[in-house]
Amino acid sequence: MQSNDSQSPLSSRRRLLGTLASSLPAAALLGGATPSAAAMPAQPQEADLESLFALSRLRSYRNRCSSSWDRTGGNADWVTIAPGAEAPVLDLSGAGVVTHIWFTINSTDPMHLKNLVLRAWWDGESSPSVEVPIGDFFGLGLGEYFLYQSALTVVAPMKALNAYFTMPFATGARITVTNQGPKPAHNFYFAIDYVEVPSLPDGLGRFHAQYRQAAPCHAVQGESKNLDGRNNYIFLEAAGKGHLLGVMQAVVQNEEGWFGEGDNMIFIDAAALPTINGTGTEDYFNGAWGYGGQAFANLHQGVPYCTDPKRIGGRYCQYRWHLEGPIAFEKSIRVTIEHGTGNNRSDDFYSTAFWYQSEPHAAFPPLPAPADRVPKVFAVGGPKAAQPVPNR
Repeated sequence: MQSNDSQSPLSSRRRLLGTLASSLPAAALLGGATPSAAAMPAQPQEADLESLFALSRLRSYRNRCSSSWDRTGGNADWVTIAPGAEAPVLDLSGAGVVTHIWFTINSTDPMHLKNLVLRAWWDGESSPSVEVPIGDFFGLGLGEYFLYQSALTVVAPMKALNAYFTMPFATGARITVTNQGPKPAHNFYFAIDYVEVPSLPDGLGRFHAQYRQAAPCHAVQGESKNLDGRNNYIFLEAAGKGHLLGVMQAVVQNEEGWFGEGDNMIFIDAAALPTINGTGTEDYFNGAWGYGGQAFANLHQGVPYCTDPKRIGGRYCQYRWHLEGPIAFEKSIRVTIEHGTGNNRSDDFYSTAFWYQSEPHAAFPPLPAPADRVPKVFAVGGPKAAQPVPNR
């Protein structure tokens, strides 16, 4: 017999079950456990959706390319760069972003990778933000080709040089290649991919790349302890606000034994002592135990070229990208590394540092003369020293 009393226990129970049925899965009503908040489907966050839709989101910018294509419609898709000549590869007005650089070169100059110099200027600046021998820019710091792949630079078959740095500019961009060698670059092919935009958002640094070398480094005798970075090899000194993106380094050994064990030391915002102090050369480049004499190449770090390790004349090319956390600075940065323990070795170091910063940038050190950029073994004295072996 049913009750007509809306306040009866049976009516109250029916109303409760109706409310539960509208809010809980059937399994819960049939005796299953009530789902916890953690088990309920999470609402997608804006960042999740942006990641999910990143490739499918429609674009409204304009893609362009500056290349060496044959303007006659033929197949002579190159330019020739005579000794002492400068070839423009990009010259733009307006706002945009360079997204990719591709070069391939046919030259009878055996050191064309060290003799051709890449320069870039942003927004009408008077001094270049990029000034690097072309081989060093792509990780070929000893003037020799080899294949490898990283997150930002790739050398592909055959002798195809690729860089995937983003290089924003607000009012204009100019990129050139200058031949400082004795022979022409007969066939210089290029393609610079870029995007035109109405304007740049705030807070973008400008791309920079700077070459340095010490051939040879000057060994410090006596005390091997080094706490303040004095006499370290300098990858970069920069002033302004920005962040370090990464470092490429080439090494020629002038002495026997392992050239490393030099600690990296990074000084941020004029710190007197290292803000970041590492534990050894191979450790900074995210390897270990002298790399075991092995070549390797990964997205963020690698030693793609390694010959005659721990011997006089041993040669290395290595890189480290700080993509997981670019090293930020508000006023200045000095990026250094020891050459041997306490700077006790005299090997040859050649390096390029890559970073973003606000303009203006500090003056770059003068680019060494082409002949001085050619890697060679030096007689540096001492029991582990070599006799000179030029152009080895």
